[in-house]
Amino acid sequence: MRIVVASGKGGTGKTTVATSLALVAGEAVRFLDCDVEAPNAALFLNPALETRQEVGIQLPVVDEALCTHCGRCAKVCEFHAIAVIGKKMLIFPELCHGCGSCTLICPEKAISERLDVMGVLEGGKTPTGLDFAQGVMNVGEPMAVPILRALKKWPPARPFTIEIRDAPPGASCPVVETMRGADFILLVTEPTPFGLHDLKQVIGITRELGLPAGVLVNRNGIGDNAVESYCAEAGIPILMRIPMERRFAEAIASGKTLVEAAPEYRLLFRELLEKISARVAA
Repeated sequence: MRIVVASGKGGTGKTTVATSLALVAGEAVRFLDCDVEAPNAALFLNPALETRQEVGIQLPVVDEALCTHCGRCAKVCEFHAIAVIGKKMLIFPELCHGCGSCTLICPEKAISERLDVMGVLEGGKTPTGLDFAQGVMNVGEPMAVPILRALKKWPPARPFTIEIRDAPPGASCPVVETMRGADFILLVTEPTPFGLHDLKQVIGITRELGLPAGVLVNRNGIGDNAVESYCAEAGIPILMRIPMERRFAEAIASGKTLVEAAPEYRLLFRELLEKISARVAA
């Protein structure tokens, strides 16, 4: 079972929920930190990152001696990463998605490929036995999706019963890619106008992808009841509520997980996992 913990905005407690859920999930649990621009789950789970692999996309390289400047490569590129101007070939690496269409279509075999390293994948075991992996994108890279695609397949051939994916914040392409192939989306929000606004955005993504979803309300008791009203009208179940408590903030600031700071929440997170399993099986 693959569970994505997501939120429409940063700072809602998404990683707090994801790490605690993973710690109560039992054996053969795999945790993926998919926030490749700013991964931070390792700060709480303390994995020994023993494996590392560079990851990127294949960029086209043109042999001008073979190129006839026919323009077929430019026509097939839907991202406009190649332009042919007279007898000159221009390649824009920032626009290339590494699909390889230009290489395949070139009649003169004038295009080869080279790996453009965009970041690294790191993995290892946590002290509690979780199988942990994260992606780290190089500073200045424009696209996170290729790293996420590789992360979801890495490391290969490691069996698991439950996979927890800590999604990046927002509602952009990296969030969509993190959700692809999942069985359930747990949406973490807060009862504020900003929380509701961004929750609506990410619920729209789950519906486009046809994925079942439920809501966890963090910092319950602040703000208003607009999130509750919206979820009731939209038919989105609220599966758990976590109140606003100082001890939680102090624990997170010191690098502890929620279930370490409040052991009584282990049972509540196990019940949350059972609710998710029941909805996936339904």
